[in-house]
Amino acid sequence: MDNFEKYALALMVVFGALIIGGLMAVHIAWEHKAGFLYALGAAVVVWSAGFAVLFDKPRLYGLLLLIATALITASVVVLVR
Repeated sequence: MDNFEKYALALMVVFGALIIGGLMAVHIAWEHKAGFLYALGAAVVVWSAGFAVLFDKPRLYGLLLLIATALITASVVVLVR
């Protein structure tokens, strides 16, 4: 495994499972359907960003991270409201 594969695997595991998974759990517990769907969308986008790193597509990776940041922000806004 080279450096790109290790970095892509770290992105998929850390962001997808731990951080965004916790955000989804909070929305399930507090019964916020919209926030859960935003967090789920962010998890899918970040998971696919791992593939952009794996296939060496830096522009696509940046775009996907921007989209994920927007979805996470929307999920937190639903949580705070």
